[in-house]
Amino acid sequence: MSQTLSSAAALTPAQVAHLQSWIGKSESLHDLIAAVPVAGLSATLDRDDAPPQAGDPLPPLWHWANFLPMARQSLLGPDGHPARGGFLPPVPLPRRMWAGGRLHWNADNPIQIGQNVERVSRIASVDHKVGRSGELLFVLVQHEYRNERGVALTEEHDIVYRAAALPTDPVPQPAAAETVAAWKREVNADPVMLFRYSALTFNGHRIHYDRTYVTQEEGYPGLIVHGPLIATLLVDLLRRNASGAVLTDFSFKAVRPTFDLHPFTVLGQPQHDGKTIKLWAHDHEGWLTMQATATVR
Repeated sequence: MSQTLSSAAALTPAQVAHLQSWIGKSESLHDLIAAVPVAGLSATLDRDDAPPQAGDPLPPLWHWANFLPMARQSLLGPDGHPARGGFLPPVPLPRRMWAGGRLHWNADNPIQIGQNVERVSRIASVDHKVGRSGELLFVLVQHEYRNERGVALTEEHDIVYRAAALPTDPVPQPAAAETVAAWKREVNADPVMLFRYSALTFNGHRIHYDRTYVTQEEGYPGLIVHGPLIATLLVDLLRRNASGAVLTDFSFKAVRPTFDLHPFTVLGQPQHDGKTIKLWAHDHEGWLTMQATATVR
């Protein structure tokens, strides 16, 4: 990722205070919701959708193929991400992960293909912690998406930055996932699928497509499946099994990395209230990798 601080060095109080000076920083971006990325995501998720047309509602979470950071090639860090600084604080910890999020859709004002949409983003918090696994810095970004009719979607995006892994680091204990569910689908997120999703989201992070980098530089056993892709597959599972439902709220949390070395499973269980659906994913060993909750109407 970036360049500035040795991963073994702890952040000083002055450095933390400097990073926290980003709280309240905001930016506004505009984007056209085009049909081509929608078709690309449909193909990547192996869906048999009709060709997208202007006026079609944008499927939930597919807005992540819009408002993409397009840094010049010379401004990328060694991990393929844009170099630190700018809108996000220049956190020097070397590992970055999309840890989770919470979204609320205005069901009466959906984002549609062909619309021009504004995204207003704000840094809501920057929190520094030291845990058993080392130093952590959490950044919370709030997004508001507006079309010509007003607010269509609000989102909270959790980003966690971590120190480099050390051989002496304790290994987090995995949690066994529930394997009985009303809905279940096995997914083979091979390198081609990861490349296609990276391309659609203009995500240059090398952990998703550069096996040499991810194994030798970051110490992982294989290519890492994008957290947003797993979240999108969870919502896609809902759409495949409850096609008439309208999603209003969705929250998700990444629990454990998923790698391309084996297929993984996405699962869903509607709750008795008729509007809440628990969703989760587990790896080939049955360990929980992501948990989520959806609310529909």
